[in-house]
Amino acid sequence: MEAPAGFLVVSLLLSCFVTTSYGLYFSSLNETLIVTATFTQGKVLKAGDDQITVSWRFNQTYRAGTDSDYKTVKVKLCYAPISQKDRSWRKTEDRLKKDKTCPHKIVARPYTASNNTFTWTVEKDIPSGVYFVRAYALNAHEQEVAYGQTTNVQKDKNLFQIQAITGRHVSLDIASVCFSAFSIVSLAGFFYMEKRKGKSSQ
Repeated sequence: MEAPAGFLVVSLLLSCFVTTSYGLYFSSLNETLIVTATFTQGKVLKAGDDQITVSWRFNQTYRAGTDSDYKTVKVKLCYAPISQKDRSWRKTEDRLKKDKTCPHKIVARPYTASNNTFTWTVEKDIPSGVYFVRAYALNAHEQEVAYGQTTNVQKDKNLFQIQAITGRHVSLDIASVCFSAFSIVSLAGFFYMEKRKGKSSQ
């Protein structure tokens, strides 16, 4: 007995939907990448100045061929939960297209299983906060298929802090001090001249 044409069409569409949905949810990804970030421990990193060296590799405990469809790795800077609290624009969502945990791109590279290292200078527009690093493996369709991160599942270990640029510059502070000193000297000179004029008119 042949299957109805309508049934075949529906089955085909469902199959396509399942295929295109693969990897769209963070919970569907395996943590097959080992990611580390090296920086000065205990130091608050300054945006625009300090650097982070990120390394990533395939976790060899997974069977050979697991990474056969990995084409690209995208490394991102991600907010820790403490820096997401009461900030809906940084909210974590299981659906990756809606997820706002990792908005800051560090680097994208063609996938290789080992010997991957990149040194990144913290960009000037990075806001103050507590962070970790995550790497996504993408397939040929630019879909996330696996990941790795520098923290644990709860995202409360191996975190680091970044301090944003405040907007004040040392040269501006110096100029402000000089201007203030000049104003005081000018004012004192003005009063001195006025006093001399008063004496000479008597």
